[in-house]
Amino acid sequence: MDFKALRNIESGYKAMRTYAIVFACFCSLITVFSLYKSYVFAQKQRQKIYVLDNGKSLMLALSQDASINRPVEAREHVRRFHELFFSLSAEKKAIESNMQRAFNLSDKSAYNYYNDLLEKGYYSRVISGGIQQRINVDSIVIDFDTYPYKTTTYSSLLIVRPSNITRRRLVTSAELLNAVRSDYNPQGFVLERFSVLENKDIQTIKR
Repeated sequence: MDFKALRNIESGYKAMRTYAIVFACFCSLITVFSLYKSYVFAQKQRQKIYVLDNGKSLMLALSQDASINRPVEAREHVRRFHELFFSLSAEKKAIESNMQRAFNLSDKSAYNYYNDLLEKGYYSRVISGGIQQRINVDSIVIDFDTYPYKTTTYSSLLIVRPSNITRRRLVTSAELLNAVRSDYNPQGFVLERFSVLENKDIQTIKR
């Protein structure tokens, strides 16, 4: 009888020890899982920016890794520069305003090209002839494997004169450098070593 009781006590002790080990492992798993979820939650919270709007309301904005959007921003920077630089109307103030905004996105190479056209009387002929020039950017190729980023832009110019409409093929090249963002340069790039590789008429239609 005593031997049987001892065996029952030993079996009960083993069972209790097994239950204790299982319970400890279960608690450890719960603890590790809770810590992991807390870490994930903290990471997500760091991606949120709270903006105080004039001291009145609290708005939530999501932040993103800046490097994710850089290719998109680079192409938009190049596109915007070309639209400002090559879109011309027959108004001197409009041309000067567009050029000044384009110069905020580029270095002196763009100004030198503008000044060369200015000295040749190109803008004077646009104004006196009532010419409208519009650009359509077809594609922008940027090499992000090297820095500064080399770019090639393929566009078409539509030059509308009172007597005819001319379509012109335009190919330009430049380099992009990272810069400080501002109201005048929201993408944070500077276009350098700007040059025109090709600029020739491909079609002329009489009006």
